[in-house]
Amino acid sequence: MTAKIIYNGDLRTTATHLQSGTVIETDAPVDNQGKGERFSPTDLVATALGNCMMTIMGIAARTHNIRIEGSTCAIEKIMAANPRRIGEIKVTLHMQGQDAYTDKEKSILEHAAVTCPVYLSLHADLRKTVTFNW
Repeated sequence: MTAKIIYNGDLRTTATHLQSGTVIETDAPVDNQGKGERFSPTDLVATALGNCMMTIMGIAARTHNIRIEGSTCAIEKIMAANPRRIGEIKVTLHMQGQDAYTDKEKSILEHAAVTCPVYLSLHADLRKTVTFNW
């Protein structure tokens, strides 16, 4: 088992990662009857995409001796209606770590990002817009 989730009431949950004990709390967003005081479940899905992309890029960077420390990722989640769902996730990666990246290094990192497990697990109808700022 990966996690245990408790419904706390008032549209909030607490999820505990069983291996580490790390806790994440969620709240429904204000546009869906919540207070928006924590990540919403859909925020976590969108954020997981950026986390996964950066992790797999980190593995590729380690393998190919590329420095990406200090790189950041901005996530924008856009909801759609009928049915309510995530319609688009915009991912903007700001690459840092070394003064310049060769075309080969860029290709390695970009390929790693768009072949991460979360990217490949999201439904094909969910638009994923990825921008790299080198």
